Amino acid sequence: MTSTLTDERADILELLQAHRGFLRHTVKDLTDEQARLRPTESDLCLGGLIKHVTAVELNWADFIRNGRAFDAYDEAAFAKQAATFHPTDEETLDVLLAEYEKVAARTDEIVASLPDLDLSHQLPDAPWQEEKGKRWTVRRVLLHIAAETAQHAGHADIIRETIDGQKTMG
Repeated sequence: MTSTLTDERADILELLQAHRGFLRHTVKDLTDEQARLRPTESDLCLGGLIKHVTAVELNWADFIRNGRAFDAYDEAAFAKQAATFHPTDEETLDVLLAEYEKVAARTDEIVASLPDLDLSHQLPDAPWQEEKGKRWTVRRVLLHIAAETAQHAGHADIIRETIDGQKTMG
């Protein structure tokens, strides 16, 4: 069953697509070598930010569909999460961007087709989660994806400006 694209759904899609566009703009016309540079005090690189945002969006989309099972909160889980910021040798910028596009298209399909944005799942009991048993609706998860993408697009903009002076805006 496909839902109609309400104003709210259109707004959410526009928000997601805008912030994804800002992030993609930060890697426009870069080489793979430039996408791996870490020109600031941070360990972040542009390719790693694309990889990380892709992983985050994929995981939250899975949560929307299935009530995602989260990893244990141990050293191995934190290392796995940290690895999402580091592209492998095989993960060229083109490969990372293609995967990001696939994940984004799947999320957009969820926004357009899920029968109810009020559908919710319980969040895991995590060390940083103050309220046990808290639930997030699909709407809340989508806004979280947009916020995470926007935050990392800002990080990416600083890194890109450090590399060659290009800015997303301004």
